[in-house]
Amino acid sequence: MSKKEKKNGSVVYSTNPDFKPQDEDDKTEEETLKPNQQQLKVYLDRLGGGKLLSRVNGFTGKTGDIETLGKLLKQKCGVGGTVKDREILIQGDHRDKIILLLLKEGYKAKKAGG
Repeated sequence: MSKKEKKNGSVVYSTNPDFKPQDEDDKTEEETLKPNQQQLKVYLDRLGGGKLLSRVNGFTGKTGDIETLGKLLKQKCGVGGTVKDREILIQGDHRDKIILLLLKEGYKAKKAGG
């Protein structure tokens, strides 16, 4: 966090005497749904330089669970990737393989986008 950023987000001043700033740590995470209740979509994105990226979104649950799923997908595809902004990003065009892996794990998954 830079020195100019406010710790409390965009709140600079409040006239409410009962105002309490919310810390990012205090946010409650949603409970992770069962795999058969998840509606995951797999997209193919193009990055600068013509590089391809498979993106999985629609996961509902805790951060640790989505990171575990992302790690599994990266290992099975044999490529790098990351979990960022509640999305799993896998390097390369691995949509078909990702969908098969997700279906095998019990998730509802389908191709999306163009």
